[in-house]
Parts: sequence; structure tokens; C-alpha cells
Amino acid sequence: MLGEYRIEGRRASEIAASVERGVGAGELVPGQVLPPMRELALTLGVNPNTVAAAYRTLRERGVIETDGRRGSRVRPRPATTARGSILVDAPAGVRDVSKGNPDPGLLPPLGPALAEAARREAERPGLYGEAPVDEGFARLARAALDADGVPDGPVAVASGSLDAVERVLAVHLRPGDAVAVEDPGWGSLLDLIPALGLRPVPMTVDDEGPLPEAMARALRSGVRAVIVTDRAQNPTGAAIGAARAEELRRVLAAHPDVLLIEDDHGHGIVDLPLHPLAGVTDRWAMVRSVAKALGPDLRIAALTGDAVTVDRVLGRQRLGPGWVSRLLQRAVAHLWATGAVDAAAVAGAYAELRDGLVRALERRGVEAHGRSGMNVWVPVADETGAVTRLLGAGWAVAPGARFRMNAGPAVRVTVSGLTASDIEPLADALAAAAGPAPARSYG
Repeated sequence: MLGEYRIEGRRASEIAASVERGVGAGELVPGQVLPPMRELALTLGVNPNTVAAAYRTLRERGVIETDGRRGSRVRPRPATTARGSILVDAPAGVRDVSKGNPDPGLLPPLGPALAEAARREAERPGLYGEAPVDEGFARLARAALDADGVPDGPVAVASGSLDAVERVLAVHLRPGDAVAVEDPGWGSLLDLIPALGLRPVPMTVDDEGPLPEAMARALRSGVRAVIVTDRAQNPTGAAIGAARAEELRRVLAAHPDVLLIEDDHGHGIVDLPLHPLAGVTDRWAMVRSVAKALGPDLRIAALTGDAVTVDRVLGRQRLGPGWVSRLLQRAVAHLWATGAVDAAAVAGAYAELRDGLVRALERRGVEAHGRSGMNVWVPVADETGAVTRLLGAGWAVAPGARFRMNAGPAVRVTVSGLTASDIEPLADALAAAAGPAPARSYG
């Protein structure tokens, strides 16, 4: 089972350390099955409870995972195989449509907002012991959430969507728990789940978000949390409509003890209405990053949820960074208060390019998805071949492998850097590279 590697130790800490040394040295590889606890206890001449304690420590540290009667095995190491490393370098002369960045021309100037924040700081410097959430930021964030029908709850602030999601998961789940995620879905999230010692369970999506039967199947399998993207889903552009939201609420209502996390990073760049799912489970959180609407480097995400969840997040945050810069919170509040971004105009600009590309591909007989946001998902017959052919044609796209688990091969195109004149040439190149339509485009 372990080849030539021998686990050693008499105490739980020594046994756990022995396994960690083997993993660190590469002698125990990802996916390798460990001996059953009683078998290892017999080999080492210790009580089975000692081995059980060692395995528990290893699970909590994210070194191993346990799957019922299938036993314990060494976990994959996502830090060394991050999906973000699956990329295509764009050489000189090649247009890069792979990055997922907003159009800088649609971002507001930050100078006035930062100057106003600095002026307020000069009047009353921020010091230790103050509230972690700026009052003006919280008021404006909560008002926008109220307008979109998000249930009432306190407001916290995190350093972007992924930071918020991680903090919510960490205060409710333990290593080994399963989490339902969209497939295809956000690559960074698909890396984060196993990095926390959690087990991702894929949910198939279509243009309106997770399929109800896929979510129900994941819940029946025993997941402890469900993560969904309300609008501008990355990479498919899916957006949850009213009818789909009602179906998903009914599915979730049968599992009130499951943690629900909603990511609405498309707020401010999408003109489709929000249909939140929150309110049917006891524990829930809604996350809104400003990255796409105001600029990625602001690193601000508003977070609301049930009182217990938000209180736990704030409590744990106090023991780490303490708070997210109130200077940046005030700058964002100023941008919101002054209407620095015309959300309808930004949404329209992205929609013109996104919808134009989807229609152009449709005319060429190529399946494509992009209901909202700034990305278009194009299923292909051979992902590696398609990426290579597109690079040769002058276009660098994002390989679908960054975003999928069981879903079929595809490529992601970000439209934010395109112009109207780019649509037809890009559609020609995508059509030539896509090949015959795959049997499964979404999973």
C-alpha cells in the first residue's frame, strides 16, 4: 500500500509527523491510500485510538482526506498545481483575451475618492480599537443589498471575494467536509476548496446557473456548504433568473442546516436583476466585490449574512489582519455616493461585445455561452488543440481546464479588451479552432 515507505511513531504526534515527512519528501504521493487505522496500530504496536488521533490531526492540517469506507489518502496539493498556472503566454503580436480583467476605460478615476478619504483621515486619523467597518460604507452597502432583496444582516468587509468566501467557510466547516461548487466554475475557488482541506462536489450549470437536480444531488450526498454565483458567472456568464431561483430555493429549503454562500461579483457591471437565494437556510452569506466595477486593486468586498456567520467572521478577522483599510472603505463609499460608475452604461458596453461574439459564433454554427458579464465560454472538441490553433491565429484564450472538474473541454474568452471590429475575425478563428460540437458542453 505504501511501497517502501514506513510510517513510524508511538504517539499520535509522532505518527502524524512521520506521514507529513513522507508527503513532504514525495515518498507518499497525492492520492496514495494510507493503511486502515487498526492495521497501522497493529504494525506500530499502539492503540487504534492513537492512530485515529494522528489521522484526525492530518485531516485538520489538510494533509490527508477520508472518504468513509474508502479509507484515508494523501490529499492533492493545490498550492503546487494552482489552476491559475494553466495559462497561455501571449507573445508579441498576439491579442490576449484570457485574463478576465475589466476594461480600464470603464473604471472610474480613483484620485478624487482617495483624496476625499485622505482628507477625512487628516481630520480624524484612524486608530486601533475603532469599528472594523466604516459607517458610511456599511450604510451604502446595506442600502444596495436591501434594494436587491437580500435579507437583512450586518455588514463586514473582506479583501476581495475569495477572502470573504474563505473566511465564511473557515468559521463553519472542518477539514474533510464537502462543498458543492459550480462546474465549470471560478478556478481560484476550485483551488481554494481543497487548500482548506475541504472536498469539492461539482454541480452542473447552464445559462441560468446550477441545475436544481445537480444541487439536490450534491445536497443528498451530504455537502455541508453550497457556493453559487448569482450573475456574471465565471467562466460561463450564467445568471440566475427568477424561475431558476425559485427552484433552487425549494431545493435548499429541504436542507436548512447547509451553509449557503452567494457571490455577486457582477454587481455594478450587470443589468440583469439579482434573484438572491438567501433566507431559506439558517446560515448564509452574500459577497459583493468591487473589483470588476471599480478596479481590482481596491481589494474590497462587502459581506453580509446571518448574525452568527458575520459575527464569527469579524471575530476571526480581529485575530488576523484586524480590519480592511478604512481608507479604502471610505474611497469606495465615496465612489458609490457620487455615482462614479454608470452601471447601466458599463453593462451595456460589455453586453454589446459579449452578445455580438455569441451571435457571430452562432452564425458559424458554434455553441457559445455568455448571458452576462465579460466572458464567453466556447465548448470545443479538443481543448489543447483549440488553444494552440487560436494562438497560431493571433489570439490567446484561457484554457477551460482552469475552470472545470467534470464539464467538457472549452475555452474562455474575455471581451473587455475587444472592439466591435474584432468580433468577426475572432469568431472566424474560434470557429476554425472549435471543431465538432462536443457531446457535453456543461458537465
